[in-house]
Amino acid sequence: MPALLPPPRTGAARLLDPEHLTRVEDGERLHALLWRPGPGWRMVSSAVLGGGIAERAWVLNAQVAHGYRRTDPARHLAGLARAAGARGPGVGLMTAADVSAHGRARDGGAEAVATAGVSVRGWAAAPQQCATGAAPPQRTTGPAPPGTVNIVVALPVALSDAALVNAVMTATEAKVQALLDAGLDCSGTPTDAVCVAARAPRDGAEVHAFAGPRSEWGARLARAVHRAVRAALPAVAHP
Repeated sequence: MPALLPPPRTGAARLLDPEHLTRVEDGERLHALLWRPGPGWRMVSSAVLGGGIAERAWVLNAQVAHGYRRTDPARHLAGLARAAGARGPGVGLMTAADVSAHGRARDGGAEAVATAGVSVRGWAAAPQQCATGAAPPQRTTGPAPPGTVNIVVALPVALSDAALVNAVMTATEAKVQALLDAGLDCSGTPTDAVCVAARAPRDGAEVHAFAGPRSEWGARLARAVHRAVRAALPAVAHP
């Protein structure tokens, strides 16, 4: 597999400034976003690679082919990160959506980058058809359409473990609000993922205990995520 090659970087520096990478797999040109902030960051994530709460040095959001069939996604993502030169522990997310069409936003120091495929979407608390005796929906043949919303957030402050979890809740609420504001009848897709990065605690620095939508940093995070998701939604999703 050819190494991922970043294009020239332009524009003003940002806290959350991912590189745009490209590669070719099975004859298909695919994209990825790689953010390498280096040491000094604690991240909470639901990602298949590097999920949980821990210090991480990079975040990779990689596009994969429609109808992805590999059964080792964590290993796949780790290999892509190594090919791009990422070192140390990191977080890896994947999606069939075109990550080159990402959305980004900032609000008062909070920054968010989102990618959005919403062809396979629905409500989190959908009825379970099998429980009523009805047959589950039949799978159709052919590749599945893209259907993942991935969100990466960076905050320039330290958060407690509880606040990191709170930040994931806030980001998810803001995502749902963005989907509804775009006129979509869903709360998300079955494979959505999120990663929130905050500064590692330092001597004498405040560690914030809250990140709900009415806290200082939670409110900023929510507004950034809301705008980033709206910007990332495909044009057909907008009313």
